[in-house]
Amino acid sequence: MLPALAAESNHADAARAMDLVRALARPAPARTAYTEVRFVGMLDRALVLRGEMAWLGGSRLRRSVVTPYPEITTIDGDTATLQRGQHAPQKFSLERAPELKDLLGSFIALLSGDATALARNFTLHAYGNQTAWTLDLTPRDAAVARRIRDVSVDGSGKTLRCMRVDETDGDTTFTLLGPLGNARLPATPTPAGLATLCAGM
Repeated sequence: MLPALAAESNHADAARAMDLVRALARPAPARTAYTEVRFVGMLDRALVLRGEMAWLGGSRLRRSVVTPYPEITTIDGDTATLQRGQHAPQKFSLERAPELKDLLGSFIALLSGDATALARNFTLHAYGNQTAWTLDLTPRDAAVARRIRDVSVDGSGKTLRCMRVDETDGDTTFTLLGPLGNARLPATPTPAGLATLCAGM
């Protein structure tokens, strides 16, 4: 009986997670300001990037960095094009970096509300309520799981707030989205402080 109850609970949890993602759907182009804060073991302080994320429809995503340097990454299917400043664009296949492919794909799925695409690459678990919810995403692909331990997404209602990526080497990246995309941060942000901000506390 207990295994059956557990299976039923897991199914309900997955269904709720899928519903949360579907509720995020916006027509293309869906744009959001973002602030990315990277905590890297080899750096003395966090690296902070600000810019705009845009789902352009289908499998196309544009990630623009405005500060501290100009950079545009455009995703079209399995191909990424990177342009830094006035330098010539560089193209590369995302098949060479499966963890990057799945992470960028997760942004597309979240901005477009494509729950099926997100569940294809991650197992989904939902927590909280409609006012403040969290999705935990665990990579399905073994190659991705060797680099990415866990991804968590915070939101409120139909609005994304944050994505947190914890890597297996201890590095952590927070991406603040929507209403938090232009948030003023302390001079020295910390993981604990950002986690509190993302949770809406």
